[in-house]
Amino acid sequence: MSQSGFWWVLVACAIYGVIHSALASSTVKDFAERKLGSRAKRIYRFVYVIFACAALIPLAVVVLAAPDARLYIIPAPWIYLALALQVGALACLVYSLLQDKPMQFLGLAPILFPPEKGAHKLNTTGFNAWVRHPLYFFSFVLMWLFPIMTWNLLALFGGLTVYTIIGSLLEERRLLKEFGTQYKEYQKRTPWLIPIKFN
Repeated sequence: MSQSGFWWVLVACAIYGVIHSALASSTVKDFAERKLGSRAKRIYRFVYVIFACAALIPLAVVVLAAPDARLYIIPAPWIYLALALQVGALACLVYSLLQDKPMQFLGLAPILFPPEKGAHKLNTTGFNAWVRHPLYFFSFVLMWLFPIMTWNLLALFGGLTVYTIIGSLLEERRLLKEFGTQYKEYQKRTPWLIPIKFN
């Protein structure tokens, strides 16, 4: 049955999410620092990014290898609009990544450069002024405007969307702890995941 792949992909997404979240937790980071010393703090983010990228490979294998069936193809001329929006979202995603200091994002900054005084600052400019998590928003656009949808892709995109929402909530807690009142004020004036204010 072609839909059986749907459940395999969901399980794979869940496993990926649990491992990814565990490694991102302060508990695991603190444990690594206790066992490996201050060097672990400098390299942890980089190792985490490498693992997160490598863990996508088995997830992709499950998506490609599991039984699948097509759900729909966006018809013309709407497919051209979807593709154009995807290209725009990809460009905005890259810009957001560059705006958020890619060396810091990839974990290379603590390894290659000495710690900067006051390096951890809340960025509220650019797309961050529209939405608190622009990387997630543009990723959603890329996923959900994909012109061909199959059962496996639906499971993948659904699983990653749920995981991203949960991850963003955990990230919000971390940012509140790190920036306190400054982040609370940012939350009040800036939408969470979609650049639309509902209140």
